[in-house]
Amino acid sequence: MSSLQIMALLSGMAGLGATIAATVSNEWRATSRASSVITATWVLQGLWNNCAGNAIGALHCRPHHTIFKLEGYIQACRGLMISAICLGFFGSTFALVGMKCTKIGGTDKNKARIACFAGVNFLLSGICSLSSCSLYAHRITSEFFDPMFVAQKYELGAALFIGWSGSILCILGGTMLCFSIASSKSRSQANYIYKGTASHISSFPRGQAKPVTQRPPPDYSNSSRMQHFDKNVYV
Repeated sequence: MSSLQIMALLSGMAGLGATIAATVSNEWRATSRASSVITATWVLQGLWNNCAGNAIGALHCRPHHTIFKLEGYIQACRGLMISAICLGFFGSTFALVGMKCTKIGGTDKNKARIACFAGVNFLLSGICSLSSCSLYAHRITSEFFDPMFVAQKYELGAALFIGWSGSILCILGGTMLCFSIASSKSRSQANYIYKGTASHISSFPRGQAKPVTQRPPPDYSNSSRMQHFDKNVYV
């Protein structure tokens, strides 16, 4: 199961990298070229900055003015993405400690617990990232298809797809890590039952006498009958 744990670790770390890239990206939503003015060919917005690019290729970004004037869904997405990064980092660290191919972490039982905890962290990281990207995408689509919304309409940015990919990788890595621990426990229990049964069967091999303490007591009834038979013969 070491190969499965290695694949789980690589999947979780790849998901963590994608989550970080999506968090720092400025392309969570973007305007199309047809709906923009000539001076600003396209407009990009992320969780931290607002960017505008022109036809020459220059891109100008400025951060959001204040956190108190931001809309609630942006603040929620920020918190979820930061939580996803923290959980993914702890999941990667604990996965390295709890893997069977490493020499740290203590006994096999402790390493199994650490690896299971790492898998849970990866799962929570993927859920947080998936929730954040889905919430942001829902807001974009609801505004885009709302006929009463007269402000600038945006489309889904590349950061959302990167975040969705990272969340799937984190969930996949956490699932494989937890599955490897469960399968290893079932195998260890099966080996223990097999060894116990084998030792019980082979404790008294064929052709070997049992110890004196385990021999059956002698049957004195037969000997008394033989003595009585001998007396009758001699009489």
